[in-house]
Amino acid sequence: MDRRALLGFSKLAHVKTGGGGGGGAAQAAYVRYPAMTASVVRPDGRRGVLSVETGVDAPAALAQRAQQSQPRIRAAFNLVIQRVAAEALPGRPPDVQRLSREMQAELDRVIGRPGVRVLLGTVMAV
Repeated sequence: MDRRALLGFSKLAHVKTGGGGGGGAAQAAYVRYPAMTASVVRPDGRRGVLSVETGVDAPAALAQRAQQSQPRIRAAFNLVIQRVAAEALPGRPPDVQRLSREMQAELDRVIGRPGVRVLLGTVMAV
């Protein structure tokens, strides 16, 4: 793994403080999830893997809710990834726009209101 990429992620992964940094200051958060996978059909008919790296960026007002909802968010993201992979045509690249749109809709549903953004990392089908 490229160390420079890891350092870039670590800078994003730090919790950012909002405001002047007083004792009870609200905090915005970036939460990175492990890669999620689903099976796809390759052009030769064999099974392949769709791998998606994701994270969420939560503003200060929703950071705690996003942290507490991690298991539900990951489950919702897994269902979206599996659905997109099942409907993908063999040999075609994954529809990243659809994936992003549906994941954002599920994130808004789980959190209960808009404001938390889904961030896609690597989307790869092998």
